[in-house]
Parts: sequence; C-alpha cells; structure tokens
Amino acid sequence: MLDFIPDDPVIIAIVLILLSLIFFLYLMLRRTMLEFRDGMEGK
Repeated sequence: MLDFIPDDPVIIAIVLILLSLIFFLYLMLRRTMLEFRDGMEGK
C-alpha cells in the first residue's frame, strides 16, 4: 500500500520540509489576505 514512499530518509526529509514550507506559506497568505480585507473595510 505504501510502495510509493522511498526508503531514502533524505528524500523523506526533503518532502517533509517542502510540505511544511507550503503549509506555512499558505497560512501567511491567508492571514495577509484577511488583514488586507479588514483594512479595506476600514476597521
């Protein structure tokens, strides 16, 4: 079932770092968009 996961720990580490970076960028973008929208409304 988990045949697509490579045995090389370096590849696993790189994939985990990439996923965490994407998640972090998504959170930052979402927070920035929410603050920008609130600023546009004049709050």
